Amino acid sequence: MASPSPKSPGQISDKSKKYDRQLRLWGDHGQTALESANVCLINATATGTEILKSLVLPGIGSFTIVDGALVTGEDAGNNFFLDHSKIGKPRAHVATQLLMELNSDVKGDYIEETCDQLLSNNPDFFCSFSVVIATGLTEKSLHSLSSNLWQNNVPLVVSVSYGFTGSIRLQVSELCIIESHPDNLLEDLRLDKPFPGLKEFMDTIKLPEMNHKQFSHTPYLVLLYKALEIWNDRHGPNPPSNYKEKEILRNIIKSELGYGIVKEEDSNSGDEENVAEAIKAVNTALTKTQVPSNVQKILNDDQCIRLKEKNSFWIIARAVKEFVEKEGNGVLPLRGSLPDMTSDSQRYIALQNVYREQASKDAEHVWRHVQTILKERGWAGESVIENDVKLFCRHSSELRMIRGSCLAEELDGKQLPPDVDINQQLEEPDSPWLHYLLLRAVNKFHTENGSFPGYYDDNVETDIAKLKGCFSRLLNDLGCQGGSLSKDDNLHEMCRYGAAELHAVAAFIGGCAAQEVIKLITKQYVPLDNTFIFNSVTSTTATLRL
Repeated sequence: MASPSPKSPGQISDKSKKYDRQLRLWGDHGQTALESANVCLINATATGTEILKSLVLPGIGSFTIVDGALVTGEDAGNNFFLDHSKIGKPRAHVATQLLMELNSDVKGDYIEETCDQLLSNNPDFFCSFSVVIATGLTEKSLHSLSSNLWQNNVPLVVSVSYGFTGSIRLQVSELCIIESHPDNLLEDLRLDKPFPGLKEFMDTIKLPEMNHKQFSHTPYLVLLYKALEIWNDRHGPNPPSNYKEKEILRNIIKSELGYGIVKEEDSNSGDEENVAEAIKAVNTALTKTQVPSNVQKILNDDQCIRLKEKNSFWIIARAVKEFVEKEGNGVLPLRGSLPDMTSDSQRYIALQNVYREQASKDAEHVWRHVQTILKERGWAGESVIENDVKLFCRHSSELRMIRGSCLAEELDGKQLPPDVDINQQLEEPDSPWLHYLLLRAVNKFHTENGSFPGYYDDNVETDIAKLKGCFSRLLNDLGCQGGSLSKDDNLHEMCRYGAAELHAVAAFIGGCAAQEVIKLITKQYVPLDNTFIFNSVTSTTATLRL
């Protein structure tokens, strides 16, 4: 497989200077995906502009604001990008101009129409965007938008800042993630299933023939391998699996590997740094090499087996599945990376090359499977590129897949998850489910009354009674037996908010939503699944699966 063409020093330097920190998070390819994306924001509210700010700064390719409203005094009071001098002017135009000043690399556009007008006059308008972000929409408008985007497979991010409460709802039919960046990813060392190249390398290293300096600069991976050979001679081929067995292996490393290696007057091998590293790595480096359950689920998925459509992710996944069943002997392609360890440069690089060469061979096998799959189905060879196969193989143990649900179905009265006891949740004053239901009740109130509860000061008491009725009917619609439960204090608070969008809450929700948008675009890191609730009173967050 050909190596990727190196970028010129000028290109690397320019990007590194401007986007250095984020490049460390998602790399050149992630940045390229971001710079190629085109997002749409519906309504330049305080939350909406905060989201775009956090997308423009890292270099989103382009954005379009859809907003038919004019700037009001409320906007000037809570929106960082709007001031009193802009009152009466088109909100989309003003926000676009100011957001574009944040990054000259980003292109911005605006349309002075409402979401409903666009859906009515040009329903295909939203289908061209990488992601659509919605703020400040009524339940009716959200329903229409959700159905449209779900049918056209366009991700939707709905963000709400309502008083001291905020929420984010992600709608995505399917998201396949290659680089999930898990926090607890273990090294792929294959000590329990050494490949031929690793065996050959280890056989060339003779510990008893080394002097003190040579031994002390031997990679701890070698010590572990040699200790496992002793273990296998005494206990059989199965590596240590419990604390007692691992303790035996640690003692082998500490007391037996120094035999004939270090003279007594030189040092004790147990005091060496590489020995300490080997002992410490026993718990992590000797994990059983197998296909993780989440990856096995992807390889067994109907999309992977049947390949119903020409999708790069599923084509490579199918090729990896065939590799596991054939050349891989039940394991995934080797990752090919090594952790840092105490060693002289020569042996560390040699060991590193052993892993890299095997990873390259595994990726080559997968690439050949990809070509065969494409040929058998008559699909164009350029459907999958070599570098994508390499990336996929390198991160094959991290694969994640999310299949979401349609927001429109949720708004139609879809039942809540069966494992959630809503009656019990409602007994907790700060339950995220309570805040979710309160936001739903507020939207129901708007649908029935044409305004949000508490928006007009002279109707607060009446609105409280109406909102309480909306809340009870919502619970009954969702099949909850506690439809008559009273949450007067919470309902009073929702009315007291009067649909106010506080900038502090909007800024927090905006930053979180932008982060989720970047995950959707770069297909890196795992996005929330699928509803996020923020309670700014208690400074707590929660994720609900709906």
